[in-house]
Amino acid sequence: MVKVYVSVDMEGVTGLTDPEEMRAGGRGYERGCELMTADANAVVQGAFDAGARAVRVNDAHGSTKNLRIDLLDPRATLVRGPGKPLRMGQGLDGTYAAACFAGYHARAGVRHGVLNHTWMGKEIQNVRLNGEVCGETRLVAAFAGSLGVPVALVTGDEAACEEARELLGDVETVAVKTGVDRFSAELLPPVVAQARIRGAAARALGRLGDFRPYAVEPPYTLGVEWNSTAIAAGCALIPGVRATGPRETEFTTGDFGQIMSLFGVFAMVGGQIACGSGIYG
Repeated sequence: MVKVYVSVDMEGVTGLTDPEEMRAGGRGYERGCELMTADANAVVQGAFDAGARAVRVNDAHGSTKNLRIDLLDPRATLVRGPGKPLRMGQGLDGTYAAACFAGYHARAGVRHGVLNHTWMGKEIQNVRLNGEVCGETRLVAAFAGSLGVPVALVTGDEAACEEARELLGDVETVAVKTGVDRFSAELLPPVVAQARIRGAAARALGRLGDFRPYAVEPPYTLGVEWNSTAIAAGCALIPGVRATGPRETEFTTGDFGQIMSLFGVFAMVGGQIACGSGIYG
């Protein structure tokens, strides 16, 4: 039975450019959730078109309470809600034939990357995995690779798609928008973008033999450059995390799942320090 896993972020979703659209209570958020669900459905539909027998969707953005279960394709299941230890990779295991990433964005600092960042929008300056610059696409692809699962499809803005192709090779991609700057883009209409996503998902499953898991050799060393000394100092108190500079921390493990889980702890610690620090956050 062909099983497909879909991790869905929000910054790279069709039609979205404004941070308010990504945040519960923000202007346009409810419509953003509908568009996010529609992009997820396009992947699900394409997967079933190509013969998938089961699709698991993971809400991978922020609160992880964004996707509309009432609007989700009824053939799929949804992993939703906070407290997921594997965060953006929750629910993925070695039984899946492929992973698909929808609504993904470029890593921090990428010019013309719409809403570009890595994991946290202002707290993190940069992330490195085994010494190489790492965005969320690389991070989740490496987790999938550690389980023997290849990435078959990435959708998002053009910068995210370029990042995915540089990293993963001839993976299927769909650019639903082209960045002008961090908060502006030229957009495809949803009906056009979602038709392209559905077609790309079907093509991806028809090419499963072309894809290989993205392999990073263990041990895995996660390096984070924070935007403040206070966040770095706070995160360095986590067992196993060490300070390597005034604003830098490192963590090394042989279990990539621990890398995914650690980002959840980082988000709690770093977010609390930043949110409590006013204009200095």
